[in-house]
Amino acid sequence: MRRELAIEFSRVTEAAALASSSWIGRGDKLAADEAAVEAMRLSLNETDIDGTIVIGEGEIDEAPMLYIGERLGTGNGEAVEIAVDPIDGTRMVAMGQPNAVAVMAVADPGVLLKAPDMYMEKLVVAPGAKGKIDLNDTLEENIIRCAEAIGKPLSEFVVMTLAKPRHEAIIARLHDLGVRVHAIPDGDVAASVFVCMPEREADMFYGIGGAPEGVISAAVVRALDGDMQGRLLPRYEVKGDTKEHRIIGADETRRCHEMGLATHAILKLEDMVSNDNIIFSATGITDGDLLHGVRRAKDDILYTETLVIRGKSRTVRRIESAHYLRRKADNLLAIINK
Repeated sequence: MRRELAIEFSRVTEAAALASSSWIGRGDKLAADEAAVEAMRLSLNETDIDGTIVIGEGEIDEAPMLYIGERLGTGNGEAVEIAVDPIDGTRMVAMGQPNAVAVMAVADPGVLLKAPDMYMEKLVVAPGAKGKIDLNDTLEENIIRCAEAIGKPLSEFVVMTLAKPRHEAIIARLHDLGVRVHAIPDGDVAASVFVCMPEREADMFYGIGGAPEGVISAAVVRALDGDMQGRLLPRYEVKGDTKEHRIIGADETRRCHEMGLATHAILKLEDMVSNDNIIFSATGITDGDLLHGVRRAKDDILYTETLVIRGKSRTVRRIESAHYLRRKADNLLAIINK
C-alpha cells in the first residue's frame, strides 16, 4: 500500500472520533456508535481506494454497523480490505469513561482473517515474549514462560484484562499467581496496542471480546512485532447457556464452517494477519492510557490525537490535529453537531 494512505486513514478515524465525541457522557452508546459509523463511512467513501469491509462491527450488539462485504472508497485507488471498529468502547463513550478509541486496520486483499462477528478469546504479549504463548496451556503457564522471557519476576509482571463478570474468576487466579492486574471496563484493541508499544507498562493482555477487535488487534500486534493467539467462541459459552444464546451460537458455528473456520481452534498471529503490509489507525475519543481524547478548545475548534502504524516499515506516528469545524464539509459537520 502507498505510504500516503496512512495519512488518509488517520482522517477516517479522526472523523469517527469527532462525530462520536458529541455523545460522550450522554448515556446513549447506540447513538454514539451510529455517529461514528456514519462519519467513518462518509470519510472512507471520499478516499481513493477500492475498499471492502472484511470484518466489521454491529451483529453482536445489534448496533449500527459497517457490514461485512460493504464496498467503500471512490473505486479509483488500489484494492484493500478493511477491519473496522468505529468505537472500541461504546459504553465508555456513553458513560464518559476513559480509553474509548476509533480504530481501523487496512491490508492487501487476502491478508486479514474473515470471520463472523462473534466472540474471540485473545492472548497478546509484548515483543520480548514472542513465540512463548500457547492457548492450549493454562494462562498461568503462559504467564510464567513470558515473565521468564521478558526477565521480570511474577510480582512485577502486568496483565491487562477486561473488567467483565466473565473474567472475575480469571482475575482471582491472576492475583493468586502474584502478578499485577490492570482491569479496564472495555477497549481490548487499545490494551493490545499498549502491551506492544516500546514505552509499555503492561506485558500481556488476556480477555474474551469481539472478533472484529481481535482482527484489528492482530494487525497492530504484528506491525509492532508482538505475538497473539485467539480462538472463536460461540455466544452461549461467553454470555450464558440460554436457549436464545444456543440458537445464536449454532448460527455462528455454521457461519464459521462456511468460512473454513472452526470454533475453539487456535488461531495464530499469522492466521489472523498473513503479512506485515498493513496500516493501523486509532484516534482517541475519551482520554486513556494510549491516546488523549477529543478536546474542545473553543466552540469551533476540536483537538484529536491519532496513532498511525505502518507494518511494512514498523513506523509509529502520533498525530495531533486541530479541527476548525467551520471549515469542515457540511455533511461531516452535521454528524458532529447532532
